[in-house]
Amino acid sequence: MGGESMTHTAPRSGGTGTGPVGSRTGQRLSGLAVALGLVLFLGGFAWGAVVYRPYTVPTSSMTPTIDAGDRILAQRVDGDDVRRGDVVVFKDTTWANAPMVKRVVAIGGDTVSCCQDGKLKVNGKEIDEPYLPKGTPAEISNFPTVTVPEGRLFLLGDERGSSVDSTAHLTDAASGTVARSAVDARVDSVVYPMKGMLERPTGFEALGSLSSPGPLRTITAAVIAGAVLVLGGGAYGPIAKRAGAARARRSSAEPAGVR
Repeated sequence: MGGESMTHTAPRSGGTGTGPVGSRTGQRLSGLAVALGLVLFLGGFAWGAVVYRPYTVPTSSMTPTIDAGDRILAQRVDGDDVRRGDVVVFKDTTWANAPMVKRVVAIGGDTVSCCQDGKLKVNGKEIDEPYLPKGTPAEISNFPTVTVPEGRLFLLGDERGSSVDSTAHLTDAASGTVARSAVDARVDSVVYPMKGMLERPTGFEALGSLSSPGPLRTITAAVIAGAVLVLGGGAYGPIAKRAGAARARRSSAEPAGVR
């Protein structure tokens, strides 16, 4: 008994065994993070698919706001929700048998004319239009005052020199206006190239409230947060396994205790 010695090695968690790695709490939290992340990630995409429609703009009539070939996201809205300054996607068979993108400059009951001092005039107020190409007037040629019928919209392209818009249809029965019901969506963002959210033009603010941006920022935040949670939760297992292996290596390098 006197000369007998024994070594004792304490079991350590996080070794290289085949069982679960990491603490039980950590495993539960990582699983919860992955589940929540999937809900946010997939839910964000589903929400976006319901609320938004993608379009590719084929012409330069909205330059510099939207260039030819740009890809946009437009929020599905009712035509009654459209306000002055909105860039909308609409379809009017008297204009073209295809969706078109223009900016609303006047709504039912408004009077609109151009140009005085190179500016558009709506309800007697000169409108500041910073979205137009620098140094260009509001129109290349004057047009007489138009009274927009109720339930209709007067639309112009931001590239006034080449845009086929309401001014090209002044001799039509509706004086170049388009029915609100023809609007399918309101452009919220240019996503390729990444130009970001469209700003609401404050030049129309004195004539009435502007529309509010859609939920695109919230949707994007939900998708990003979901991706981070999924990646973070999924990484817990490998990180815990590596940490356990490191502890095991350190343990094996320690001298055995003697009693």
